[in-house]
Amino acid sequence: MAPRFIAKQLARPAGVGGWLVRAGMNRGNARLNSYALDQLKLEPEDRVLEIGFGGGAALSRLLGGASFVCGVDRSQDVVSAADRKFADAVRAGRAKFHVGAVEKLPLQDATFTKALSVHTVYFWQSLEAGSAEIARVLAPGGRVVLGFLPKGHMDRMNMPADIFTPREPDDIVAALKATGFSEIEVRRPNSETAWAVTTGMRVAL
Repeated sequence: MAPRFIAKQLARPAGVGGWLVRAGMNRGNARLNSYALDQLKLEPEDRVLEIGFGGGAALSRLLGGASFVCGVDRSQDVVSAADRKFADAVRAGRAKFHVGAVEKLPLQDATFTKALSVHTVYFWQSLEAGSAEIARVLAPGGRVVLGFLPKGHMDRMNMPADIFTPREPDDIVAALKATGFSEIEVRRPNSETAWAVTTGMRVAL
């Protein structure tokens, strides 16, 4: 597949091409997804938001460890697929899926205790705007986990600049600091790992 097609499907999956890209990403990102979920530190009473859930690789584990899971994605195809796959949880009031973007989440203030997003920061129009919205929907003391591939590695993939904006860990840390997060850390399982996970706590009001 051409880099531009892949980039467009990663940004907003649709149709058969989107399904193929999502399936490949789920397989390729299994270790990052698992590590990011570990950093979320799920508790049974948690209400969790996943932004840009794509192929839904993390949703089963989230539903197994939290009381309620909400997913927001820019793709209607992705949301419809999640509604079908997790129909029992939706009917039971344990899951809900929305079409939306991180810069304007269709959610109420202080609704969630945890927020997760993996491989989406490249598509945010503004790191600060997205971080501010996550801060808005998290309750004080809530935890955010953002998984991503840093700019140096993303640049080697030659993705189109009008779709992808590679991010440095320091950029993400600065955006979180500016929007009400503390105890911010950039984590990797070891020094050889290309990807990184940034964690932070919503400052108590």
